[in-house]
Amino acid sequence: MPSDLRTLWRQLHEDWIVHGRDWTKPGFRALATHRVGNWVRSDWLIKRRSRIIGKVLWFFYVALYRYIRNHYGIEVYYATKIGRRVVFGHQSGIVIHHNAEIGDDCLIRQNVTIGAVTDARGHEAPKLGNRVQVGVGAVIVGKVVIGDDVIIGPNVTVMTNIPSGTTVCAPSPRLIRLPGGNSQTKPLPHKPEQELLAGKE
Repeated sequence: MPSDLRTLWRQLHEDWIVHGRDWTKPGFRALATHRVGNWVRSDWLIKRRSRIIGKVLWFFYVALYRYIRNHYGIEVYYATKIGRRVVFGHQSGIVIHHNAEIGDDCLIRQNVTIGAVTDARGHEAPKLGNRVQVGVGAVIVGKVVIGDDVIIGPNVTVMTNIPSGTTVCAPSPRLIRLPGGNSQTKPLPHKPEQELLAGKE
């Protein structure tokens, strides 16, 4: 078996394990499609296989990519650099730029955008380190670098570099108007940030 094919199989096996050994999970299917597309477009395949086989495999990848995008709401193109054992926690609303980079052992939850600031700067995309956790609804845009072991909380917008080992949270919600017409700008009571990020009740 050629080395690139062995690498593909090893990556798929690791993805399957970290997704609970369940091949039906949307996250695993999205990553499997991404890795197949990356393998199809690799130099090894272009140089050593016939054009006909390459075109057939590419057509197969494009069909899978569009199915994953339209059915599960996970848009990740083959050109995106994704490390090993990455987990998509849930389906829906996940958009990852084709120039983005994601390190090993990262966790991406639903409704996350990792992309460019504007179309005019579409080539500038984020780079995530290893073991990064991205919370629900987070937005990471621009040419930013997220260090290793960073935790990004729910609904956070990141447009600057984040050093390794940092936890980033969105501001606490505020009460604007209470029943009876009283206006307030009092923060809502909430649990400690560590519990929120850990998903504890």
